[in-house]
Amino acid sequence: MVLACTLVDAQVYRWVDEDGNLHFSDRKPVEENSEEVELKSINSYEAVEIKSAPRLAAEGKQPRVVMYATDWCPYCAKAREYFADNGIRYTEYDIDNDPAARRRYDAMDATGVPVILVGDTRINGFSVEGFERVYE
Repeated sequence: MVLACTLVDAQVYRWVDEDGNLHFSDRKPVEENSEEVELKSINSYEAVEIKSAPRLAAEGKQPRVVMYATDWCPYCAKAREYFADNGIRYTEYDIDNDPAARRRYDAMDATGVPVILVGDTRINGFSVEGFERVYE
């Protein structure tokens, strides 16, 4: 997953060799038929975006702050640190390791991490200023 995010503008090729093994490479193979793979970047937020977030039925009663995150995301780590330093209680869902959380994340049409819900407000990405505007 991390590799996919670091290859933002790179081309990736996929092919199956004569033994049936699936391969991926940033170089097109000379002897194999390959197809170009379109990578979907999960860490695509260039700035914090704030919009309304519909309550998800599966969630029931939402905690005040909910974060959909990954363990490798640097902005998720900044949000965790900020929440800890400021005594902000929150619930975190790891979209890489929790299939139910991933389904809820996908249902929001999210394309990056973190996605932070503060009540009915959704924040795509994290900055202290953006979070404080919503949390106050």
